[in-house]
Amino acid sequence: MTLMTDRMDGFAVVITGVGRAGQVGESVAALFAARGARLVLIDRDATALDERTNALRTTGADVTSFPCDLTQPDAVATVAAQVARTTPALNALVCLAGGFAAAGTVEQTGADVWQRMMAINLSTAANTTRAFLPLLRPARGSIVYFASASVLPGGKTADMSAYAASKSAVMTLMQSVAQEEQANGVRANALAPTSIRTATNTAAMGDDAAYVERETVAEWVALLCAEASRNINGQVIRLA
Repeated sequence: MTLMTDRMDGFAVVITGVGRAGQVGESVAALFAARGARLVLIDRDATALDERTNALRTTGADVTSFPCDLTQPDAVATVAAQVARTTPALNALVCLAGGFAAAGTVEQTGADVWQRMMAINLSTAANTTRAFLPLLRPARGSIVYFASASVLPGGKTADMSAYAASKSAVMTLMQSVAQEEQANGVRANALAPTSIRTATNTAAMGDDAAYVERETVAEWVALLCAEASRNINGQVIRLA
């Protein structure tokens, strides 16, 4: 699937949660790199992040990377300050860091699961947004968040309430940023995919389940970040 083919030379993008092979971040980073964008990659796993960075550099991509626990606001602010020294204006921020847990019913789901889902899905996105907004404003940049089709009308949230609640909160974060930053030229949107064909999902559900392809997700991310989508703001796009 190809939604756009425009080059992105000189385009600077921060992508979080991009270290592990076989996951969505790998495909998103690869697409931006192939179109000539300058990449800033952030992930908690330093080893996986080094592997992703080195793999992209072998293709000729312009990549810098920073290991960081995005649940820690001070750590994120430090990374943003380092990025600002060489990249004072960002065209896009892609908030991919997050995770999933199906922990049973609401009654069965412990406080630790609720706290973890809120931390890795909502806090990572909020901390990253606050830290990088000053760099997005000069370029009138775009933020792409990741929600889930499960939290849209008619979606299934049973047995994964903590995850669903955190993704609903991400959608609210997106709407707030879209409204607050519109006057600054910064737009924010969210993708809400069903299950994506990742290494983690195929290991859990098999190859024959219904999936959204990683490459399709990457194309949508690039489209929402492109200048052609300047008038798209505050939208949630379901991918199935």
